[in-house]
Amino acid sequence: MMVNITKDNFSIRQICESGQCFRMQRLEGKGEKYVLTALGRYLEIEQRENQLFFDCTLEEFEGIWRKYFDLEEDYGKIINMIDPKDDYLVKAASYGSGIRILRQDLWEMIISFIVSQQNNIVRIKKCIENLCEKYGEEKRLKDGRKYYLFPTPEALAKASIEELYACNLGYRSKYIHKTSGSVAFGEVDLEAIKQMDYKAAMNELCKLTGVGEKVANCICLFALHKTEAFPVDTHIQKVLKEQYAGGFPFERYAGYAGTLQQYIFYFDLKKGNQVC
Repeated sequence: MMVNITKDNFSIRQICESGQCFRMQRLEGKGEKYVLTALGRYLEIEQRENQLFFDCTLEEFEGIWRKYFDLEEDYGKIINMIDPKDDYLVKAASYGSGIRILRQDLWEMIISFIVSQQNNIVRIKKCIENLCEKYGEEKRLKDGRKYYLFPTPEALAKASIEELYACNLGYRSKYIHKTSGSVAFGEVDLEAIKQMDYKAAMNELCKLTGVGEKVANCICLFALHKTEAFPVDTHIQKVLKEQYAGGFPFERYAGYAGTLQQYIFYFDLKKGNQVC
């Protein structure tokens, strides 16, 4: 079954390339068609201009993917909020106007952004693919194709540091081993974090090994949809220094700074290197 909707300010390509989702990939030779594994499901999505085709039932689309892709938010309104005198931000938002802030799984984002430290997008995706194939539950589609769910905290907690190193995780192996144990053994309650406000969630996430301020902000933005979160990596640091010497106007964009951060990140990412 196919669900077809019309949506402006939506680009599946830009979302895939924006550094927030690492289990989405373009299907070679299929035009603007992508495959995504998320929330325990497999989805194929195709885009033709502003027409989107979701290969799922209407029930699944309404129950899962409408929220996941943040389809109720008016991103045109957010873009129109931008100060017209801010040439850089106007250009960045125009360039990445199809990006949306996904509502992803909290546990997956914790591990994904631990992996992302001092890493590039291609390598992050490969590391996560290794983890999923080795420790995630195998599933099969009706046509026999395999896909893997994201590993549970319990599955990763059972892995030795040496086994995690074999997934090309490097020094991050120790972080993942310790954090997986903290969650699996109940030292950190993910369900409780989901109910917290931004500051409380940041404080709790930073208790996890390998999670500092930048990683915690990424988790808050891309899993908890705390759009006030403003992750600062090398791309953002450079832009803030070059374009906002007097400070970024957070007060003007209260509640939307994280969305604007994604426009800035993507704009700088596509112009330069791909270090996260």
